[in-house]
Amino acid sequence: MRIGELAARAGTTTRALRYYESRGLLPARRDDKGHRSYDESDLRLLTQIRTLRDFGFDLEETRPFVECLRAGHPEGDSCPASLAVYRRKLDELDALIGELRAVRETVAGQLVRAERARAELAAEALVPGGPEPLCELGGQER
Repeated sequence: MRIGELAARAGTTTRALRYYESRGLLPARRDDKGHRSYDESDLRLLTQIRTLRDFGFDLEETRPFVECLRAGHPEGDSCPASLAVYRRKLDELDALIGELRAVRETVAGQLVRAERARAELAAEALVPGGPEPLCELGGQER
């Protein structure tokens, strides 16, 4: 198949395919007229790359999976190098989850503090002569 057909079947662009080819992830075969030529195995490689990219893997992280498929394995993640990439990605995700939990804790603490401060202002407003709470947009609270 030609580059346009492969791109359409894989749901990507010909530009992306040329880029993958320049990075050595897709083969650079040409037919007798000089057109790029692909087959079903190339579609499998591309599907593997796109799936991993959708999961947040960078392009270089897909290389062991592509090489595994090229070596004749039925799945791109059945080789030791692919498993190592999975392990590194899981470590990276665990670290990000930890960072997000810490940020969430901070934001939750800020919310509690802000709600207390707002409640105190509202209580003071009920006292004659107390301040009137203002909206963050500059208007008065209703």
